[in-house]
Amino acid sequence: MATIQVRVDDNVKTAADSLFNTLGLDTSTAVRMFLSAAIENDGIPFAVRRQKTNTDLLEAIYDTRNRTNLHGPYKTAKEAVAAMLED
Repeated sequence: MATIQVRVDDNVKTAADSLFNTLGLDTSTAVRMFLSAAIENDGIPFAVRRQKTNTDLLEAIYDTRNRTNLHGPYKTAKEAVAAMLED
């Protein structure tokens, strides 16, 4: 049997250990499962892609930081909700 050593950030290792523990696995078993699935799928067993950029969120952050396209202030929560519901 071969040994594989991988360096990962301590936080990643802790989070992975915790996750796999909730699934009834240890990390070594989860890694073996990943390798077996990769062989079975003849490649990475999940889609590898860049995360889509949420342009609406980025625009909202930009607007907030630059104090543009903002509405309000509102005197009551009811006013704020009514403004959000306007078309």
